[in-house]
Amino acid sequence: MVAKNAFLSELEDALANGPADRRAKTLRRVTDLFVFGSSHFSGDHVALFDGVFHHLIADIETSARAMLADRLKNVGNAPLGVIRTLAFDDAISVAGPVLSTSERIDNATLVENARTKSQEHLMAISRRLTLVETVTDVLVERGDRDVALSVVRNAGAKFSETGYLRLVKRSEDDAELAQSVGERPEISRQNFLKLLTTASKAVRLALQAAHPEIAADVHKAVAQAATEIQVKAAIASRDYTAARARIKSLRDAGHLSEIEVDEFARAGKFEETAVALAAMCTLPVDAVERAMVMDREEAILIVAKAIDLSWPTARSILNLCTGKNGVSPETVEKCRSLYNNMKRDTALQVVKFQREKR
Repeated sequence: MVAKNAFLSELEDALANGPADRRAKTLRRVTDLFVFGSSHFSGDHVALFDGVFHHLIADIETSARAMLADRLKNVGNAPLGVIRTLAFDDAISVAGPVLSTSERIDNATLVENARTKSQEHLMAISRRLTLVETVTDVLVERGDRDVALSVVRNAGAKFSETGYLRLVKRSEDDAELAQSVGERPEISRQNFLKLLTTASKAVRLALQAAHPEIAADVHKAVAQAATEIQVKAAIASRDYTAARARIKSLRDAGHLSEIEVDEFARAGKFEETAVALAAMCTLPVDAVERAMVMDREEAILIVAKAIDLSWPTARSILNLCTGKNGVSPETVEKCRSLYNNMKRDTALQVVKFQREKR
């Protein structure tokens, strides 16, 4: 009893006005007390420790906070408040242990942390045993290449369709990332085919090396991918009959021009835009449709340049193709530069090749 009272007196004194080094010593003793007895503590006891921990770590050195994080990371009923405080600590030596391990951090907190903290914090989150789609979406969107590689290689991570589309896009010209994405056992055939079609030759070779059992089929898959994407779009889109009739009427009356194409695109009329572009560059509608649904913006830009459309109209078509996600300012600037520097003769040659190979 005397020892217990002495400790309580020491704790009260440390909380009231003890220097940092004394609080660090008391923190170690309180941590020992909590860790060793945590399985027997009630919710009220845990809440009491939460308040004590917060007082003790105020203005204390980083190494002491890191010690606390390391001790609490595996405790199943660790105080929620102090765990959150540690997770949002700027020092990764403090935040890292709980972000990568503690089961007391919920998914909403992980998302908030991933949206606001450093790449080191994102890396720690990427190493958790399991990760849900809402968390990996942020890691893939905001994380650097190392974070993307880490989360892709995490067998316990799950990815949404949006997450996979971002990963496929980020895998262009990155053999290591592409190989890791392609090795995910649950990756859909559609996303795997997109990975192949958007990848550089070097990346495709890396995928073949990673999947020797399908190496002979890779070229076939690449050839089939665009067709499968086109088929998917055709299934999802409405009947083209009305659009064909409307475009024919405009063309017969001599009223099919860039103005109509821009109006269709701005109004979100995918079918009318596709049929109009096909009529103006003498390509089958399915070929234009394929260009409009592919991830590579240059495909539809080539069609627009072959018709000699202005950049504002080409941009309207781009916005239509990307749908609700829109076009980022960086992508717009890249496409504007590409479009303005593209020679119409080159675009006409590409369109002619597409026309003749059918």
